[in-house]
Amino acid sequence: MYHAIVFLPLIGFLIAGLFGRRIGPRASEVVTTGILVFVALLSWVAFFEVTGGHGHGATKVHVATWFTAGDLVVDWAFRADTLTAVMLVVVNSVSALVHLYSMGYMHEDPHRPRFFAYLSLFTFAMLMLVTSDNLVQMFFGWEGVGLASYLLIGFWYEKPSANAAAMKAFIVNRVGDFGFSLGIFLCFVLFGAISYDAIFAKVPELKDATFHLLGYDWNALTICCLLLFMGAMGKSAQFLLHTWLPDAMEGPTPVSALIHAATMVTAGVFMVARLSPLFDAAPNALIVVTVIGGITAFFAATVGLVQNDIKRVIAYSTCSQLGYMFVALGVGAYAAGVFHLFTHAFFKALLFLGAGSVIHAMHHEQDMRNMGDLRRYIPFTTAMMAIGTLALIGFPFTAGFYSKDAIIEAAYVSTRPGHTLAFLATVIAAFMTSFYSWRLFFLTFEGRARWQNAHGHGHDDHHADAHHAVAHAPVAHAQLAHASAQADGAPGHHEGVAHDDKGHDVEPASHSAIEHHDHHAHTPHESPKVMTIPLAILALGALFAGLVFKNRFIGEGMDEFWKGALAHGPDNHIMHDIHNAPAWVQHSPFVMLVLGFLLAFWMYIRRPELPHQLAQNQPLLYRFLLNKWYVDEIYDRLFVRPAKGFGEFLWKVGDGRIIDGMGPNGIAARVVDVTRGVVRLQTGYVYHYAFVMLVGVAALVSWYLITGVSAATH
Repeated sequence: MYHAIVFLPLIGFLIAGLFGRRIGPRASEVVTTGILVFVALLSWVAFFEVTGGHGHGATKVHVATWFTAGDLVVDWAFRADTLTAVMLVVVNSVSALVHLYSMGYMHEDPHRPRFFAYLSLFTFAMLMLVTSDNLVQMFFGWEGVGLASYLLIGFWYEKPSANAAAMKAFIVNRVGDFGFSLGIFLCFVLFGAISYDAIFAKVPELKDATFHLLGYDWNALTICCLLLFMGAMGKSAQFLLHTWLPDAMEGPTPVSALIHAATMVTAGVFMVARLSPLFDAAPNALIVVTVIGGITAFFAATVGLVQNDIKRVIAYSTCSQLGYMFVALGVGAYAAGVFHLFTHAFFKALLFLGAGSVIHAMHHEQDMRNMGDLRRYIPFTTAMMAIGTLALIGFPFTAGFYSKDAIIEAAYVSTRPGHTLAFLATVIAAFMTSFYSWRLFFLTFEGRARWQNAHGHGHDDHHADAHHAVAHAPVAHAQLAHASAQADGAPGHHEGVAHDDKGHDVEPASHSAIEHHDHHAHTPHESPKVMTIPLAILALGALFAGLVFKNRFIGEGMDEFWKGALAHGPDNHIMHDIHNAPAWVQHSPFVMLVLGFLLAFWMYIRRPELPHQLAQNQPLLYRFLLNKWYVDEIYDRLFVRPAKGFGEFLWKVGDGRIIDGMGPNGIAARVVDVTRGVVRLQTGYVYHYAFVMLVGVAALVSWYLITGVSAATH
């Protein structure tokens, strides 16, 4: 069964990729989608088989011996345990629904076979990652999803911004992957093995081992876990390595749902959970995980407050929710972190695909300032987005309520350093999450219909958002300049972001306003059933996944459910201590979501002029948040420009002047100079040749005379 689950998407990729032109787009869609639906059903069978049985521990399904190098033997094998089963359900369920949804969303695209091939390739790589039985196989899947995400983000390669976003995602992830690979190397040095069972068995022996680095002795497991977590930071878009995530919105919306909802961005969370026995023995590394997670949850929530692109708001929401997951892992509540990964997959995929339905209804418009009053035109999509919003903010009895509240309570009851910071960051982020989620909902579905006279820019409605108060540069001109700058490779300009006359980032009114001049002439319409059915299925998960699975994941039945797949050391009682959290801690997330809703309702329904006034009164803060804390600008100044300058120096001076100038080009130039001089002697006049002969004879006689005299003197 596991062979079919993992390798059938690969077969779908080969069919659509190699024979897509021959069998046609429709057949490519049907084959790949049919395979994923079947694989998703098999994943649910495997889930109930693994979690409902009475067996203990993991089952290893051997496929083949991959390679042998000395004492290192790497098998290609599947590790079948509860954590694997959970990830199989998440990955294949969301991927199958995204495949089905894409049949409607991409129906006008001429390159559908290639798109569905990439989707299936991405799914296969992710399945290789989550079923891995050793670190090398995990790294294979890890790099595979990086490649597939590059292909999917840059699917519309005719757009310079899409190419730049794909390259940015690939390069930023290489930074994290460098640390991840070093962590794998160090694991092999320490444990002499790369299989999970062999590593976990030797962890107690090496708990106090040291590693000499930079003249000091460090705890070996701490260094190893920090390097591995560096990879998780890149793949899961944690603070400082998060910059690729919002720019990845340049890809088609189904790609956003697949990458940012349940699969690629959760790879880092899965990796830390899979290696939880190793991380549990390195408490100092878990402090870093906790702090980074808390900072990410807070940072991304602040940036999401002012974004205008509907997909970017949800993207920063994903970044923030990933911070929640790492907080749970950092304080030792591994089950709560994976539970939030599970529930988050449903409501975040629902939000992304719902946003795609809105974009489809608005004829490729993505700017919320050009929307409004859509609930009268697309009521089903509105209801689905409302359900996703309620689950995201943690409304009682929805999926997010059980998992998010468990993380906040775990951060409070933990005794590990950094837990207070994480608790405060997650509670404040809960308030901001509620605010920007309802801001998105109100700007998109409520108020007056700004799309009727927006003419592609949306600047006619000053009260729609605070953007016009500060960023008043002509957006269309800035977009064209930005596109030109991207095409020329100009540094310092970020994908999907225009710039004003001072060089500051300004969110464009629409990513597609230049390409679609007449999209506001049409009345918004509901999406076809092939797009709405996946929304309905995900809505069921967003509503009931927490209620149905709470007891298994984090309740009384968790020990029987997990069967040792996650670390629960003798000193780790945090999942039990959650139930002893004070009442005010348990109620704080609900209070935050109510306050966020009331503030958003007041600012965008009752007093829509307030955002405009607030941006005028606080222009520095507004620009700081709109420009994402200027992290991209700092990286551009510290890394991008120096790297490009150094590269240009090596190109023009090192390669051009020195190597080529003194090497092949220089020698060739000297030969040309000599031959040019020789050619001048070939005049065709006899007296010229006679003169040259006379000069030669005189020179020869002179040489003999001089050499003869010198010989006589000696």
